[in-house]
Amino acid sequence: MADSRIGLHNLKPARGSRKAPKRVGRGEGSGTGKTAGRGQKGWGARSGAKRRARFEGGQNPIHMRMRKLRGPHMKKSMPFEPFRTHTQPVNVGDLEARFEAGDAVTVEALQARGLATRKEVPVKVLAKGELSKSLTVHAHGFSKAARERIEAAGGTCQLIEG
Repeated sequence: MADSRIGLHNLKPARGSRKAPKRVGRGEGSGTGKTAGRGQKGWGARSGAKRRARFEGGQNPIHMRMRKLRGPHMKKSMPFEPFRTHTQPVNVGDLEARFEAGDAVTVEALQARGLATRKEVPVKVLAKGELSKSLTVHAHGFSKAARERIEAAGGTCQLIEG
């Protein structure tokens, strides 16, 4: 009876998982003879040629095709944006749905209820939706219409500095 235990002495890859490497340059009948898959002439056909990252076969590379937007003053020049502000929006309609009348709406309370979940990003209250409850809302910013809706419902807007 043969030893049927699995060990390092009888491990082998699964059937069909291993393929023999392609043998290039071994005659015309193999399908990869003559130029050995390198094509006719050009940099890729030369000895020592390496297919570097970003190489696009001689067509105009993407970094040359893309537009050049220099300087921090243009909104579209993405890497240079020291003056763009980042805030996370919270709508008045979400406050209506998640808070009771008379509640104090703080950043921590918003995070606990699944709103304004990104830490260290200022919160701005926007006016989408209706509000019928009196709430004390603490946020880093308010749109003009949101401030009007909160105050019209009998609530107050407290601006958080910093």
